[in-house]
Amino acid sequence: MGKNLLIVGASSGIGAQLKNLLSNEYTVYTAGRTAINGKHTTFDALTDEFNTEALPEQLDGLVYCPGTINLKPFHRIKLEEFEHDFKLNVLGAIKVVQACLPNLKKSENASIVLFSTIAVKLGMGFHSSVAANKGAIEGLAKSIAAEYAPKIRCNVVAPSLTDTPLAEKLLSSPEKAEAGANRHPLKRIGTPADIANACKFLLGAESSWITGQVIGVDGGMSGIKMF
Repeated sequence: MGKNLLIVGASSGIGAQLKNLLSNEYTVYTAGRTAINGKHTTFDALTDEFNTEALPEQLDGLVYCPGTINLKPFHRIKLEEFEHDFKLNVLGAIKVVQACLPNLKKSENASIVLFSTIAVKLGMGFHSSVAANKGAIEGLAKSIAAEYAPKIRCNVVAPSLTDTPLAEKLLSSPEKAEAGANRHPLKRIGTPADIANACKFLLGAESSWITGQVIGVDGGMSGIKMF
């Protein structure tokens, strides 16, 4: 039996890159607000419950990509903005994972991959909403990993600044892009391929002894400091 993968948020950025990367290894199902070609379920994490009717009986992998980058001083972020970001980042992931658990349980090596951010580990100014939500994701992932081991693995990828539509305001000029690159020991901005390759590893059998982990894919920024 072939392997089946669900990617939520595959219309652009990391999700689109991952879909292209794994289309020869998996039958890829997608979900999200933007319809794309293939086996797609329309889903708005802010308003919809997740419908699994279009999915196969068995799922071998699940990746939840939607996220927000709401960078403001803490005192200027309205409660409604925190609530919006939490619904999209955290409750959306919860809806999808809970709905898909019966399908994941039918796999011999099911793997869930969620997304965090370097800001959770480092603590960065103006990142209170982002870090609060992704910190919740890290805790959620570890709890899922503990509860469903050994049947289902769950890990988190925590990128730094990556060249995706979500980060376009942070990379809107050559000067901003250069400054962003220079903050990283490896002196460049991440690409969707960098993150998608990490996801591919965590989805596959090569990572079958890895669960409950937060993997930093961040150009070295979270682990080393250059002088």
